[in-house]
Amino acid sequence: MRKTLVALAAAATIAAAALAAPSPAEARCFGCAVGAGVAGGFLAGAIIGSAIAAPYGPAYYGPGPYYAGPGPGCYYTRQPVWNPYIAAYQPGPRVLVCP
Repeated sequence: MRKTLVALAAAATIAAAALAAPSPAEARCFGCAVGAGVAGGFLAGAIIGSAIAAPYGPAYYGPGPYYAGPGPGCYYTRQPVWNPYIAAYQPGPRVLVCP
């Protein structure tokens, strides 16, 4: 993957150099070449910087945890909880009930 990115960066640099070939000077276009040079430099820097900063391959962390549902006959429910501030029962946290 890194070789591919480096080859792509080299091809883009050569293409940018071919497009930025010198042209005859014109007095009416002041600053045209400066904008193209800044845009080309930014593009080349982004391509080369991303190729250098890329890791050597995809990170592999192994399989994640497997969360299975409750077993046969088990279910989740909310058990009432007494709230002394309002003097009443309220729905509490979800709990797993297995008969």
